[in-house]
Amino acid sequence: MKFVLIAIILASVQTTASVWDGVYAKPQAERGKALYIKDCASCHGQSLEGAGQTPPLAGMEFMRGWDGQSVGDLFEKIAATMPADSPGRLTREQNADIVAFLLLANGFPAGTEELVGDVRLLNTIRIEAAAPKK
Repeated sequence: MKFVLIAIILASVQTTASVWDGVYAKPQAERGKALYIKDCASCHGQSLEGAGQTPPLAGMEFMRGWDGQSVGDLFEKIAATMPADSPGRLTREQNADIVAFLLLANGFPAGTEELVGDVRLLNTIRIEAAAPKK
C-alpha cells in the first residue's frame, strides 16, 4: 500500500520541489535534532560546525557543497556513510528525521508533511542555497 501511495505521489509531481517549499515538518526536525545530538554531534559538533576533516552540516560551506543537488543525494550520503563508526545503522526514517533537522538548521522553512525515506521522492526536491525570487 505504501509503495502504491508513493508511486501515485511521484506520478503527480509535475515540477521539482525546492527546500524552500516547506518539505519537512517541525516535529520531524525535532526528532532529527535528538538523533543528531546522539549519533552525529561527536564528530560534526553541537552547532553542526564540523572540525578538521569532518565537514560542517550548516552554513555557507555546507550550502556551497550541496547547492543544486537533491535532498535524495544528501539522504543517500548520510544513509551510506553515517554514523562513521557504524554506517547504515540508522533506519530510513531516522535518516529522514536527521535530514529534516539539517534543513531546519540551515534556515529552510518547515511545512506540514514529513520527509519520507524514499530516495525517488527525495530526488525530486532540490537543495537551493538562495531563496527563489518571488
